Amino acid sequence: MSSNALALAPPRAIALPRSGRRRARRSVIPGFGLTMGLTLAWLSLIVLIPLSTVFVRSAGMGWTRFAEAAFAPRALAAYQISFATSLGAAAINAVFGLLTAWVLVRYDFAGRRIVNALVDLPFALPTAVAGIALTAIYASNGWIGGLLAPLGITLAYNPVGIMLAMIFVGLPFIVRSLEPVLEDFNAEVEEAARSLGARPVQVFVRVILPEILPALLTGFALAFARGLGEYGSVIFIAGNMPFKSEIAPLLIVTHLEQYDYAGASAIATVMLLAAFALLLVINLIQAWSRRRMER
Repeated sequence: MSSNALALAPPRAIALPRSGRRRARRSVIPGFGLTMGLTLAWLSLIVLIPLSTVFVRSAGMGWTRFAEAAFAPRALAAYQISFATSLGAAAINAVFGLLTAWVLVRYDFAGRRIVNALVDLPFALPTAVAGIALTAIYASNGWIGGLLAPLGITLAYNPVGIMLAMIFVGLPFIVRSLEPVLEDFNAEVEEAARSLGARPVQVFVRVILPEILPALLTGFALAFARGLGEYGSVIFIAGNMPFKSEIAPLLIVTHLEQYDYAGASAIATVMLLAAFALLLVINLIQAWSRRRMER
């Protein structure tokens, strides 16, 4: 082949040496075997082994004792309160979290960085501090609760207060899940829909919502799971009345304070299974989202 032919040849026609391709595949971190082994060892020490002790202790109780402790009327009421308030808080956060993410991504305004930092505040703030602050604001003698108390509206020491605390801790999950998707969304698609005569509501429902729905569902599931396991910010504003405002994590702590380790383990096992189910749902949503984006 002449030199002119080589000059005109496309770059892909020239193959790299085998040794060059091998060097390109080398990882900065030492090989897969070592890193995978360290990863599994670390996860086992931090996550798997501690959680497995709960299942081991529950398995030693026998099914009869386990059912009596895990499905007692007080425990069932605590499950109902925890799941209902977590679901309600996640649904509210899905609406206002989407609105917050939309404002942060689509608009440039004075104080935008401050608002963006405030979204992450529940991540950094100790949950006990959040609970005390929420109680001081929404109790009957608080700034907001005091205004609503004469109207017969009580926000603290009931399931509404529990939901307020879960909304506080769950909002960042929705916002941070939606922000990258909204930033990558092509605004030209919206303009094309408007040019074809679509109304703003139609543009949102038929064009924008299908694109952000996987991220919205992921954030919803994360916020729901976070609320389900929340303890510190809830106990101050919940009232902690059995069958009325007692959440499952508080019931576990109550059993531990009474040295009823078997009962605490049984309730903890039910909550762990619920958490695993939520993680499975999150992974399925993420897999569906990846497949949808690849199409």
